[in-house]
Amino acid sequence: MGALINGSDFASEEITKSLVEVAHDQQEPLAIQAPIVSSYNERIRPLLDCVDRLRSLKVMQEGIQLPTIVVVGDQSSGKSSVLESLAGISLPRGQGICTRVPLVMRLQSHPSPQPELSLEFNGRVVSTDEEHIAEAISDATDEIAGRSKGISNVPLTLTVKKDGVPDLTMVDLPGITRVPVHGQPEDIYEQISAIIMEYIKPEESIILNVLSASVDFSTCESIRMSQKVDKTGERTLAVVTKADKAPEGLMEKVTADDVNIGLGYVCVRNRIGDESYEEARAEEAMLFQTHPLLSKINKSIVGIPVLAQKLVQIQATIISKCLPDIVRKINDKLAASVAELNKLPQKLNSVPEAVTAFMRIISSAKESLRKILIRGEFDEYPDEKEMHCTARLATMLSKYSDELQSISIKSEQKQNFLEEEISILEEANGISLPNFLPRAAFLALLQKRVKAISAAPAEFVDKFWEYLQGVLAPVLTKHSDNYPSIQSSIRRATQNLVCKKREQSVDWVLQIIDMEKLTDYTCDPEYSATWHKLMARQDTFMELINDDWKPTNMEIDGFGAVEIGHLRNHVLVARQAFDLKMRMTAYWKIVLRRLVDCMALHLLFSIQNLVNKDMEAEMVNDLMGPYGGGVERMLEESPSVADKRCRLNRSIKLLRESKETVAVIMDGIAAYGD
Repeated sequence: MGALINGSDFASEEITKSLVEVAHDQQEPLAIQAPIVSSYNERIRPLLDCVDRLRSLKVMQEGIQLPTIVVVGDQSSGKSSVLESLAGISLPRGQGICTRVPLVMRLQSHPSPQPELSLEFNGRVVSTDEEHIAEAISDATDEIAGRSKGISNVPLTLTVKKDGVPDLTMVDLPGITRVPVHGQPEDIYEQISAIIMEYIKPEESIILNVLSASVDFSTCESIRMSQKVDKTGERTLAVVTKADKAPEGLMEKVTADDVNIGLGYVCVRNRIGDESYEEARAEEAMLFQTHPLLSKINKSIVGIPVLAQKLVQIQATIISKCLPDIVRKINDKLAASVAELNKLPQKLNSVPEAVTAFMRIISSAKESLRKILIRGEFDEYPDEKEMHCTARLATMLSKYSDELQSISIKSEQKQNFLEEEISILEEANGISLPNFLPRAAFLALLQKRVKAISAAPAEFVDKFWEYLQGVLAPVLTKHSDNYPSIQSSIRRATQNLVCKKREQSVDWVLQIIDMEKLTDYTCDPEYSATWHKLMARQDTFMELINDDWKPTNMEIDGFGAVEIGHLRNHVLVARQAFDLKMRMTAYWKIVLRRLVDCMALHLLFSIQNLVNKDMEAEMVNDLMGPYGGGVERMLEESPSVADKRCRLNRSIKLLRESKETVAVIMDGIAAYGD
């Protein structure tokens, strides 16, 4: 059985071969007996039972379509009369819509002289008999769709086990009406259309279109609907009723086939009055043999027995075509449902299990953060560039460095060359030996420059932690998604942690800024090298400002062309101002680089601590704190996960039962073939 149910080619071939033989066996014309010759075959019935069992299991709810003969027709087209003739029982009659719910009719040839009839609806089975079947169907319909004249899409299953009926399963749908009568909803046409389209749209459905001989087929609403889903008509069979009422031109209608009925036509005569089914069949046979117009119609397309034969053949063919694919779909859907169930978090039953799950969340989240924040891997978020953190942080740091440079340049451009230095030197002048550069002047100039850029590091720190919070949130949410009961605690812990780290970084920045203001120091040899290089132009500079006939501007490395005419009024202090400018220029490069380098080291260090130590501690403290609620909350499975688990378990149970049902039938096919 296991080999067969796995959807092997062998199983598919066996089904196809068996059913093709069945279809071939039914090719011989049927003799007319009362009420109708049985089309029963020991290989058809088990396969039809299999499909019926799958339908009763509601496997279609899993998106697996079943081969179905769907009966549609305009109101008063004679649909009920056709079904009565096939089943040999009376169906509800009256004005307006009699079929208000999808009626699944399971006809089974039964050798016992005593028929067995039952209705299945709302989860229960009700037995009845031929005398009371119409009343029982009406009562069941009222229970499903209400006692008004409204309709419902909830199916009602009628099983008829009776000697001489064909082995068929059909779905009878409400008759199409455009104008609502008293008690019917205004949108009755739209409701009926929606139900019909739902049943006839699948490729596995065969459409049994019931047409009245008295109407123009091209104007029938049922034809219009079937043409929407079956343009070529390859899965549509037409039954023309009331042939005795409108015999003129009927042969031309069914032979011309202006409406694409690919499976052909069958013309029938409805039962009239109190005729028995045996009498009706005899009258029908006589009509098509003796009527001057109807007798010209080919005998292969007239009569209820021919209709039964065609339906059995079509049914055998569609099951042959669809059942192997149904096996495959059941297996695929079952595998997918089991895999989806396995992906759900394990249901936690104790505090130790909850603690273990919580630590697993932290561990997996830390590993993800190490990858994207420290190691620069982003395979978990290949298309989300904001989560490629090392690249984004490098870009942010580069922009921060450019911003510091930009602020420095803008502050220098506000004044003339050496104007600021001369002003500071004059204010720092004291009783001392000449030509000594006052250290107070250098510190004053340094403090002024540091103050100008002091806001930038703090702003950068804010931007950095804001970005990092945007990274932490989705990562932690992703890893705790299966436990929404603790996500509020995790979010709160994340916000608190980032707030603390931001405050630490701001304090660190303020300290760095204060240290840079406090004193001037570097052991970087680049300072001396840069200062000596810049001072190489000092003598030329002094010559120009001492000679009024010389040009009033000169080119200085790092400054470009500068105006020096205004300095001829400050010759005595100009040399010191030039020296001060060049010393500050050389030193300021060191300061800016230090502010960037230290910032990078500080942030990398902060990230390491956050991922490896701080995050875990903060989350544990919050979860165990007075507002956290403890890990016990993890024992409460979220409604969405609980619903999904329940749905998947139901689906798996249904699919396994369906798989077993098909397996039994396919084993029978293999055994029969042997």
